[in-house]
Amino acid sequence: MTTLDLDNFETDFWKDVDKRKTWDEIIPGELRDTTPVTLTKEVIARYARGVGEDNPIYFDEGYAKTTPYGGIIAPPSIHILLMFACTTTEDWMRTPGTINAGQNWSYHIPIRPGDTITMRGTALDRFIKKDRLFAVHENTFTNQHGQVVCTGRGQTIRPA
Repeated sequence: MTTLDLDNFETDFWKDVDKRKTWDEIIPGELRDTTPVTLTKEVIARYARGVGEDNPIYFDEGYAKTTPYGGIIAPPSIHILLMFACTTTEDWMRTPGTINAGQNWSYHIPIRPGDTITMRGTALDRFIKKDRLFAVHENTFTNQHGQVVCTGRGQTIRPA
């Protein structure tokens, strides 16, 4: 488990590219390697501002305490950051040239500062359609209490 540090977050998707599974090597049902990460108020605020969110519930503790949530929460879309923060540079979802072909997400409870998030990710299927390589994947994010905070399924078109 590590505290998420955006200043040292790996954004080079070419790093370790030769160690990633190709489409042929993706095995439906096989779990992806993941590591839990802990979110701080600073990471939540920086992410919110970075994606253009200006709702004070994401960075103003005084305001956030007056809401039904009773404190700061993370924007729901933070799961995208978490998907990459919880995986290694060798994860097949980081492969350059991957195209998002659709996704559906369900949000269950808010993520809060201090939460340690664990991701369970797996490929569900892979198939070829019109000479394109598709992978169907599913991710479930839980907090340190074992509560599901977010679930999602998506399809990607994989590079040949």
